[in-house]
Amino acid sequence: MRVLVVNAGSSSLKLSLLGSGDELLAEEELAAPRAEVDPEELRAALGRGVGDADAVGHRIVHGGARFREPVVVDEGVRRALDELVDLAPLHQPKSLAALGAVSSALPGVPAVACFDTAFHATLPDAAATYALPAEWSARWGVRRYGFHGLSHAWIAQRAPEVVGAPADSARIVSCHLGAGASLCAIAGGRSVDTTMGFTPLEGLVMATRSGSVDPGLLLWLMEHENLAEAELAWALEHESGLLGLSGTADMREVLERAGAGDARARLAFEVYLHRLRAGIASMAAALGGLDVLAFTGGVGEHNSEVRAAAASRLAFLGVGIDPARNEAVDGDGDISSARAGVRTVVIRAREDLEIAHQVRSVFEA
Repeated sequence: MRVLVVNAGSSSLKLSLLGSGDELLAEEELAAPRAEVDPEELRAALGRGVGDADAVGHRIVHGGARFREPVVVDEGVRRALDELVDLAPLHQPKSLAALGAVSSALPGVPAVACFDTAFHATLPDAAATYALPAEWSARWGVRRYGFHGLSHAWIAQRAPEVVGAPADSARIVSCHLGAGASLCAIAGGRSVDTTMGFTPLEGLVMATRSGSVDPGLLLWLMEHENLAEAELAWALEHESGLLGLSGTADMREVLERAGAGDARARLAFEVYLHRLRAGIASMAAALGGLDVLAFTGGVGEHNSEVRAAAASRLAFLGVGIDPARNEAVDGDGDISSARAGVRTVVIRAREDLEIAHQVRSVFEA
């Protein structure tokens, strides 16, 4: 089965056609400002090869409580996805716009929705539940959903292969570090804890997102400084994180400035590391131990300094990395030191492969 993988970003639409052996047959990236792709450009791109598909897999950010696995999109599913926009107003519309555009251009090809939240549907109640009034959960579905599930699901499969460990018993902490960042505790291939929650704002310090903040602080700002809800939401999503601390959202520039003596950049990196190390330890505690620590995402894959600094205070968990391996790794690889009790690996983010596998699973079931 040839699967067209559709991934809608903030300003672009990525199209990848994968063959039955997961080989990349064709790919295109189209401009999609305000989540709108030009129909003529889309048809032209599909005509250049990426449209030669037996099925289409769409990355959908939010599946809510209903969608816990990939699903073929019909009118009922589409209406249900529209109803979830309120849970992810910044991300869901982009995914749904891409779904509509590609489905219109390829009307005879089945579309499958693959969800970033679905991998975390296995969270135990203790990890998924906020200590809030019970009626809030019953009335509004307030719970921890988690995100980056397609990336973490790929790590659950790929990391054990890299280290030669059995996937059904490996305890893995997956570190998806990019512009957005989250951790996931994986036991036997299943998510048992994660750092993102009801929204992607919870958890680690990110490029422009704050990560976890005392809700009392936000209430104080609204009451005492008269910050409007929209102003607060924009600041937490777009003006915080590394950008808010250092003036740049690019980790490479943060490290360059920190190395040149910039105090703001040094603080930004230290805050980032403090949250990252604490999060890894928390995920390991949820697992009752740790066998594999995996780094993925743009920062996780390509920044050896971040990996080394994160691991430097995790020896008590058994983590230790080899400096030469850490610097030389290219693609998937083991960067552990010879004496480390925990294997540390770098895994290339391949949500496209995870989506293709999920699409095939729908039709092979």
